[in-house]
Amino acid sequence: MSVLLEHRYYGKSWPTACKLTQFRNMSVENLQYLTSQQALQDAAYFIEYLTTKLALSDNKWVIFGGSYSGSLAAWFRAKYPHLVVGAIASSAPIEAVVNFKDYLSVVSDSLGQKCDDAIKEATHELSLELDHPVGWKSIEKQFKLCEPFNGSIVDDVYNLVSTLAGNIEGVVQYNKDNRDFEGAVATNITIDVICDVMTNTSMGAKALDRYMKVNDIILEAYNQKCVDFKYEKFVKQLQNTDWKSSAAAGGRQWTYQTCVEFGFFQSSDLKSQPFGPYFPVEFFIKQCADIFGPKYDQKLLEKSIQFTNNFYGGYALKVRKVLFPNGSIDPWHALGVTKDLNQYSKALLINGTAHCADMYPESQKDPKELTEARNQIINTLNDFLTNE
Repeated sequence: MSVLLEHRYYGKSWPTACKLTQFRNMSVENLQYLTSQQALQDAAYFIEYLTTKLALSDNKWVIFGGSYSGSLAAWFRAKYPHLVVGAIASSAPIEAVVNFKDYLSVVSDSLGQKCDDAIKEATHELSLELDHPVGWKSIEKQFKLCEPFNGSIVDDVYNLVSTLAGNIEGVVQYNKDNRDFEGAVATNITIDVICDVMTNTSMGAKALDRYMKVNDIILEAYNQKCVDFKYEKFVKQLQNTDWKSSAAAGGRQWTYQTCVEFGFFQSSDLKSQPFGPYFPVEFFIKQCADIFGPKYDQKLLEKSIQFTNNFYGGYALKVRKVLFPNGSIDPWHALGVTKDLNQYSKALLINGTAHCADMYPESQKDPKELTEARNQIINTLNDFLTNE
């Protein structure tokens, strides 16, 4: 039997400070109940409830998760070892950090030198355009921006360059996975596709022209007419506390958790990465205060991250019977377990694969390393269930 448990606030579970309908929203007051610790307690309560309701006391539970829920799976096994006999924690970051600059280190390595150099060249050419109003008009037109662009507004510049970098980041993170089985779009846009564009001078003499072409490909794949880049609009969207708003799809909730528990800010502070210095970690810390209020500053963030790592253990996590699959291309493996914690909790680094690749259905296109990893996961599950 498999059971999928919905995380509080990301579905229809809305714990709030006030029970009156008009106050049941995603206000900061209500989001105080959105923490990983509360989510783990929810899972513990659920397991005990279902075990009693369905008379499962003679059965064994194994917990699975990928990405953040992979972190939760590992942490659940550490905190509630009496309730589950093991965990599979795929692509799970276990160390909270304010400045996750190594994210772009993996992106850069995954692109390859030639492609990385082409993006660096495009970024340099973009920086020249950002220096004067004539260039602003060119950027506005060529990158199909939704509104007039003013390069003197620093937050708009940061947000735009971060968005353009995000086009590449997303392709790398989900490279060649099998999400298309569930109707996901743009799964055909891979590192190969992006880099073929960036390194092919027949698609544009200047690297910046080819970077614009990549942007066009992404816009078309997601059926978008233009690029939203206005920082003020971005903040206003995430300030919306209504459960019927677009922010309620998960953007406001996850941003809140990064601001009060994890950080994970994918900054441009690593000098060797190809996207320039345009989205430093301070830009993301500023977002916390702008969206949730001045209380949510760097001091609160650093204190919260220290608590998270002290509570769970960070890289020094002490846990038995957890398997940690990670993809070598996935940037999140930089915060994950890539070496065995002990003889009972082992790392499984899958060469050539991306984020949570092991959790998707099998495909004839799967590399040999992924097929072998799935077999190892099955063997580990059998071991969890038979050897206590």
